[in-house]
Amino acid sequence: MPGEPGVWVVILGELTIFAVFFGAFLWGRGEDPELFVAAQGHLSQWRAVINTVLLLTSSLCVAGAVKAVRTGSVTVARPLLVAAVLGGVGFWLVKILEYADLFGDHLTPATNDFFMYYFILTWLHLLHLLVGMAVLVFLWFLAGRSGLTPKQIGYVEAGGCYWHMVDVIWIVLFPLLYLLR
Repeated sequence: MPGEPGVWVVILGELTIFAVFFGAFLWGRGEDPELFVAAQGHLSQWRAVINTVLLLTSSLCVAGAVKAVRTGSVTVARPLLVAAVLGGVGFWLVKILEYADLFGDHLTPATNDFFMYYFILTWLHLLHLLVGMAVLVFLWFLAGRSGLTPKQIGYVEAGGCYWHMVDVIWIVLFPLLYLLR
């Protein structure tokens, strides 16, 4: 298993928390499907698609960076980590624009149950994204060192696993919030 064992405990714990929120969302949707479908119509599917592409591309860059670190290719790893962070920044900017439009239309967590769940889930995901970006910046510095120890390579793998967790959560959120009818 790549990375440090403690990171897997964190990842599994985070995925469990999100699973509970996903279940609550689906339960709420089952209670009032018409409201959820109507509210969902206010979301920007094209922005969600852009964010999906940004995160998938970013995760591909992280996977390449981890592989490069394992083989000692610093000149490959560091630019890939920069690209991954830029993908995260792009995701963040698109999400901020989406929030601005929703708030501009007076759609807030207090509007209805759909928007309460939408904002809780996406804000929680965004928090994880920001933590993941900080981890990627740390990995960029770490990848710049020559002759990484196996423990340090484990840190890079663990950071990569965390970033992939952020991606996996979005892969569930995207259809749940934007596509499920």
